[in-house]
This record gives sequence, C-alpha cells and structure tokens, in this order.
Amino acid sequence: MATPNRLTILPDDLTIAVQPGETVLDAMRAAGLGARFACRRGGCAFCKVDIVEGEVNYEYDISSSVMSEEEYANGTCLACRAVPNGDVSIELRDERLLVKSSLLLQLRRIGKEEPAEDAGDAADES
Repeated sequence: MATPNRLTILPDDLTIAVQPGETVLDAMRAAGLGARFACRRGGCAFCKVDIVEGEVNYEYDISSSVMSEEEYANGTCLACRAVPNGDVSIELRDERLLVKSSLLLQLRRIGKEEPAEDAGDAADES
C-alpha cells in the first residue's frame, strides 16, 4: 500500500493525510473538515485555494474560464480536482476550517493534538 501524502491547511495550520489519487477537497472531507465547494467537478471555481508549497496534478483539463493560466502559474488550484504530487501546503481564501466530524479528523490528522474549531462550537458563537 502506498504511503499517504501530507496536506497542511493554512491559516489553521492543520495537517492531514491524503491517500494516493485523492483530491485536496476529498481529503479534507474524508478528515471531517468543512470548506467551500459547490459543483465538485471543476466547473464553478468556488473551491479555489492557493498552493503555498508543493505541487498538484489534474487528471482532467481545467477550463480557462474557470482558472486562467496566470492563476495556475501563481499557485491557485481547484481543491475539487487537484491531486497532491507529494506533500502540499495550501491556504484557504477568506475562510477557516470547520470540523464536522472530530472522529474522522482523529483518523486523518498528522501532528499537533489540539483540535480545530468544532462546527458545534462555531454555531454557539453565532
């Protein structure tokens, strides 16, 4: 079995495992994390994140109407289609992660032990 890659998510500084062939978004969802997404097929650009370190591959071409060559060159990626090529660090745009399942997060988390903000806690603050 192949060794999982590491995905570090900023600004939360949370690192999770990414299975071979798994997209950034699928890894976050499998770890019980919530972040912005909509179509899950690379057509809406709602899941754009910025690559801080590392590289990603795309199994399918991304339309230039969704992500320009300039964005691609500057490290933008579509989390729903981007498959990490090794360890990757990304930065979310104007948002923080929500923990939707603490159990799933425990199974995928790598490193630090303090939990990210729980979705239940976030609802209590509203």
